[in-house]
Amino acid sequence: MTTCLPGSTMALCLTGLALSGAALLSGCTAPAGVRGTDPSGVVIPSEESDVRKRARVRLELASRYFDQGQTNVALEEVKLALATDPGFAEAFNLRGLVYMRLNDLALAEESFRQAQRLSPREPGTAHNYGWLLCQQGRYDQAMAQFAVALENLTYADKAKTWLAQGMCQQQAGQAGEAERSFLRSYELDPANPITGYNLAQLLLRRGDAQRAQFYIRRINNSEYANAESLWLGIKVERSLGNRQAVEQLGTQLRNRFAQSREYMALERQAFDE
Repeated sequence: MTTCLPGSTMALCLTGLALSGAALLSGCTAPAGVRGTDPSGVVIPSEESDVRKRARVRLELASRYFDQGQTNVALEEVKLALATDPGFAEAFNLRGLVYMRLNDLALAEESFRQAQRLSPREPGTAHNYGWLLCQQGRYDQAMAQFAVALENLTYADKAKTWLAQGMCQQQAGQAGEAERSFLRSYELDPANPITGYNLAQLLLRRGDAQRAQFYIRRINNSEYANAESLWLGIKVERSLGNRQAVEQLGTQLRNRFAQSREYMALERQAFDE
């Protein structure tokens, strides 16, 4: 089960390649297979109590509503899950995501903290809580949460957490650290255009257009090319003096995204905006 928000032209929970918070939210429930209780702490579905099973049905329904953008309905289902099983850490994690979307950051934080009290080292919760802290400018606390997620050997979404950490480091003015985090994310998931875009953008800002070219060309030669990536590609190629590539990308931008703000910027020759 995932908690990506729907409605993206790139099927990546965002309106474009510029990273949105929604793209960084981890799964609403624990990773696959993490249910119940055996000696290692892993819960097997057949070992769940009847109460937990009933609560999980509610939680899965809540997650579907959340994915469909029906946030208030999702919240009601989460509340029913927690009324059934007040010790259900996964439900508190999803409740935190719901309140983040509703911009009630205090209740979102309380939800993640409660989830961590019930399941202290759960990586998905740590990832989500870290992203919430980052949005509040609490960078040291955010990094500590990301570290909890990344230290978990069974955590399957490390690429997403490295990406979130890189974005947070960028916000904190730590460009070098952000580059290293983006590179780790890219190593784990080179097909993710969000990582490639942000890495290319960071490298261009640091004056390394040659390396930025590798990442942005890969996106613009794929199905994920959009107005933002084409515009960044234009700036990269212009920086390198590749006039033919600039013209080709400009033609694509005009033909495919003539109403975009990126094309308007190209028309104004506003390369430094």
